Amino acid sequence: MKVAVSLSDEALIGRYLKGDHNALESLISRHQKKVYTYILMLVRNKNEADDIFQDTFIKVINTLRSGSYNEEGKFIQWIMRIAHNLAIDSYRNNKRIPITDGGDDFDIFDTIGLQDPCIEEQMIVTQIHKDVRSLIEYLPEDQKEVLYMRMYRDMSFKEIAEATNVSINTALGRMRYALINLRKMVNENKMVLTV
Repeated sequence: MKVAVSLSDEALIGRYLKGDHNALESLISRHQKKVYTYILMLVRNKNEADDIFQDTFIKVINTLRSGSYNEEGKFIQWIMRIAHNLAIDSYRNNKRIPITDGGDDFDIFDTIGLQDPCIEEQMIVTQIHKDVRSLIEYLPEDQKEVLYMRMYRDMSFKEIAEATNVSINTALGRMRYALINLRKMVNENKMVLTV
C-alpha cells in the first residue's frame, strides 16, 4: 500500500483498470475528504451528502470501467465536477418533492393553497422557467456555475467563493456578468418574462 501513496492519480487508475482494487481504494482515500467536504458544503445535510458522495464514486467507477474516462484533465477536478452536478441534480429533485416534518402542530390544510393559479398562468410560468434555463446553458461555465449556486442552491457569495476557490469579488463579478448576459439574450430574442 505504501507504493500506492507515491503513485500519481493516473498511475493508480491504470493499476485499477488492470485489476488492482487496492489502487482504487488508495485513489478514493486520497480524495475523499476534499470531495465529501465540498458536497457537504453544497447540500448542508449529512445524509444527503453521504448519498451524493457514494453516487459520485459509483459514477467514477462506472466511467473508469467503461473506458470513458480520458486523462486530458486532472482527476480531482473531474471528480469535483461529478459531485457538483450530482448535488445540483439532488437539489432539483428535492425542490420538486416538498417534504414536511409532520410535527405535533402539523395540519395538512396549511400546505394546500386556497387559490391555485389558473392553468394559463401555470403554463406561462413553466415556459418562462424553461426559456430561462435554456438561456443559462449559453453562459460561460464559470458564470453558469455561480448563477446555479446563488439562485438554485441559495448559497451566499462567501460560500460560492469558497466552493469555487475564487475571491468574493470574482464570484460577485461572475454573477453580475451572468445577469448582464442573460438580459442581453432576453432582449436579443425578444422574450417576455412576466405573467
